[in-house]
Amino acid sequence: MHILLLNEYYPPDTSATAKMAVQVAETLAQRHRVTVVAGRPSYDPDERYPYALLRRDKRNGVMVERVGSTAYPRHVMRRRVSNYLSYLALAVPRALTIRADVILAMTDPPVAGIAGAFVARVSKRAFVYNIRDMYPDMAIGGDIVRPNRWVRRWERMHRAALGQAARVIVLGDDMRERILSKGVAPERVVVVRDGATISGSMPDMGDPVVQEIRSGIPFVALHAGNLGFYGAWSTLLKAAEMLSNENAGIVFIGDGANRASLEASASALPNVRFLPFRPVEQVPHAMMAGDIHIVTVRRGLEGIVVPSKLYSILAAGRPVLVVAAAESDAARIVLKAGCGMAADPDDPAAVAAAIRTMRADPARLLEMGRRAKESARGYARVDELKRFVGIMEDAVQEKNGTAPSGIVSELSRS
Repeated sequence: MHILLLNEYYPPDTSATAKMAVQVAETLAQRHRVTVVAGRPSYDPDERYPYALLRRDKRNGVMVERVGSTAYPRHVMRRRVSNYLSYLALAVPRALTIRADVILAMTDPPVAGIAGAFVARVSKRAFVYNIRDMYPDMAIGGDIVRPNRWVRRWERMHRAALGQAARVIVLGDDMRERILSKGVAPERVVVVRDGATISGSMPDMGDPVVQEIRSGIPFVALHAGNLGFYGAWSTLLKAAEMLSNENAGIVFIGDGANRASLEASASALPNVRFLPFRPVEQVPHAMMAGDIHIVTVRRGLEGIVVPSKLYSILAAGRPVLVVAAAESDAARIVLKAGCGMAADPDDPAAVAAAIRTMRADPARLLEMGRRAKESARGYARVDELKRFVGIMEDAVQEKNGTAPSGIVSELSRS
């Protein structure tokens, strides 16, 4: 079958959705014809392209069509919105000319799912919606926008897209529960996790790069990833302050909208460090540098944001501290596997206490790492991608009437 994937970001963009989009597209391309309609690279790309109304390249079996959207750096919101709008204005008409069997939309830009549903409806094709961040819920919960008439209309359009989708693919059980609460039939909402690639050998703790990342802090709680709107950042900084005289601290690796304000807030804390993203070849060093790794989601955003970096931490065999509500997907996974602890995202004392507890028992910490590695095998990325392919095939079969309506394969139900 011919699959049309709509997502603004695609390599050389370096966003999380670009990285996942290419894995999904190339896995689908092993069995089917795949066309991606993307925008000009703008998300910290490894390479920038000169302007062209349409650029076509074939990459690893995938036809990548890039419309001539603006390509402003992502850090200024108004210019980022320009990228979004110009992408949609050009991608939707282009998508309508491509005779695909199924439209697959992700969530970059935030209304890509609505655009994908429109293209599928006009072209009378099956529609599959892969939700990576749930909008407009995330925009409201992250204080990016305030509830108003426009946002309510956005939500109505989003619910209509959900209702049209043959399948809604989500990243975790907490997100599935959010989608079900919007009235979508349970048999159409399936969980496909980003999953993990099992790590090979890890660098030694004495490696110079590992020690550089540790920044001289005896016991390191490490957060690697985007410092955006979703994390319980103030809670983490207050917890670090409580630990400032206890030879324990927090190292943040990454960038994001909140980094500057966090650095300013932590300027007087001797046990907090902010480092840039590491080169790809140093990712294992960053994994090894943390005695424990932090995964955080602000209260109220569980199921709206699902931090998929958890699987890389598990694959590296590192203990996890989840600073999120107990009902979040990350907390459920970690507590069930016994590979870490969870703490209330509104309680700095609980976070500090959890770090003290994990530090105080090296044998238990070692066992948590072993269990993390063991649990990662249940979330192997290659298996999750195979499930994704099966779900896409089911959706088209149902649309074409070649499978009983409402019946999905065992692969999709599992």
